[in-house]
Amino acid sequence: MTPSTTKQWQVTGKEGFDSLKFDEKAELPKLGDHDVLVNFHYASLNYRDLLIPKGKYPFPTALPVIPGSDGAGTIVAIGPRVTRFQNGDRVLTQFNQSHIAGPIAVADTMTSLGGAVDGTLCQYGALDEQGLVKMPESLDFRQGSTLPCAAVTAWNALYGVEGKSLKPGDTILTQGTGGVSLFALQFAKAAGARVISTTSSESKSEVLKKLGADHVINYKSDSNWGESAKKLSPGGLGVAQIVEVGGPTTMKQSLKAIKPEGIISIIGFLGGMSKDQPSFLECLNSICTVRGVLVGSRQQFEQMNAAIDATGIKPVVDEKVFNLEDLKAAYQYLSDQKHFGKVAIKISDPTQSKL
Repeated sequence: MTPSTTKQWQVTGKEGFDSLKFDEKAELPKLGDHDVLVNFHYASLNYRDLLIPKGKYPFPTALPVIPGSDGAGTIVAIGPRVTRFQNGDRVLTQFNQSHIAGPIAVADTMTSLGGAVDGTLCQYGALDEQGLVKMPESLDFRQGSTLPCAAVTAWNALYGVEGKSLKPGDTILTQGTGGVSLFALQFAKAAGARVISTTSSESKSEVLKKLGADHVINYKSDSNWGESAKKLSPGGLGVAQIVEVGGPTTMKQSLKAIKPEGIISIIGFLGGMSKDQPSFLECLNSICTVRGVLVGSRQQFEQMNAAIDATGIKPVVDEKVFNLEDLKAAYQYLSDQKHFGKVAIKISDPTQSKL
């Protein structure tokens, strides 16, 4: 029997984490002809999830909204005209629901889960079949839930520019130990590339090396880490790609590390905002391409999933897992930067899905 209610969280305002409200018996909308009902088992959090209830997310939002872009679950009901899936399929959510392939369009940014449309931090969710992909066979639901935002963003950063995508033997630079940076490290090593990583502690440095980082720079003890990274690159010429997560506060060093015709993919601003940041002219001086990346398309997601199954890559998930009811604590845990890898939220037992 198809459920009629669901447990869910909503972002109801912009007053911070107190804007998160929990409802144990929210009414489920009826399925459209092309919709599927997903019983979510796990979700994972991203930095943007912290920004939306604070009113600081720069892309479209429509409150109230069920938060969360990343979810893994089982399809338990389908609309009469659904063709891509069947009951029992293990699926993951596409971040921008309408971004199927090719460059992102403005209209696609109006379909982001957990921001512009209802997301994944709920027991059951009705989604258009076009906004889902099948989960890699080699992953469990907790691991799979980490892929939709961070992993696809990293994949797009490395492979999203035709003619300049990652190649074996390239050297890339990653920053820190957040989800995007760790996925970029794993994808690059699987492709035969060299990786230089930055971090702030020796303990994190050791984990980065275990994941395959060829060199690790402590950016707290080496404030000129951009030049240090350049010196570590083959011939001291600079790195081919940088996955830039710090934003204005780290861009100056990234421009020092990049080689001519290299690519800096800006995917966030974890370092906060700063008036003291490089000008556009410095991109010319470094003869590089600087691009903004807003996750990626469904086609890229499916290509990435195939690579994960082929290479055996396992997402790095923080050891602490939160229950759905404890979402506010999970938000604070992520905000306090106590995590290593992705923070997962357990929503329901996969063995209890009612088809």
